[in-house]
Amino acid sequence: MLRINDALSIDETELDYEFARSSGPGGQNVNKVETKVTLKFDIEASRSLSAEQKGRIAERLRTRITKDGVLRVTSQRHRTREANRHAAIARFIELLDDALEVRAPRKKTRVSRAAKRRRIEGKKRRGQVKQMRKPPVVDD
Repeated sequence: MLRINDALSIDETELDYEFARSSGPGGQNVNKVETKVTLKFDIEASRSLSAEQKGRIAERLRTRITKDGVLRVTSQRHRTREANRHAAIARFIELLDDALEVRAPRKKTRVSRAAKRRRIEGKKRRGQVKQMRKPPVVDD
């Protein structure tokens, strides 16, 4: 079981792994050893997530989710398959934890009248400084 947060754990059998040749470090092994790891997690088929959690994940991670509803996380930073697998799992946990975080609704605020006045006065002062830099106009 992968522990995402205090309220959620996901069974590791729900995760699929795909391996490919990595473009990262590896020396002579880079062309023959498949160290790149792609972790796949089918959100809709998950038994660990509630409908609300599935919706929240789908909304917040929509750029990482395929049309089939599969979340993909890739790692190719390390030279070994196992290290990349652990890195992909760590990133997966981080993404899900962040996506499932309940955020407080934003409160609308307004700029105060005094702040608007100060901003305009500052702009006028700046304009006057620039006016003073101009050469005087000579009338004949």
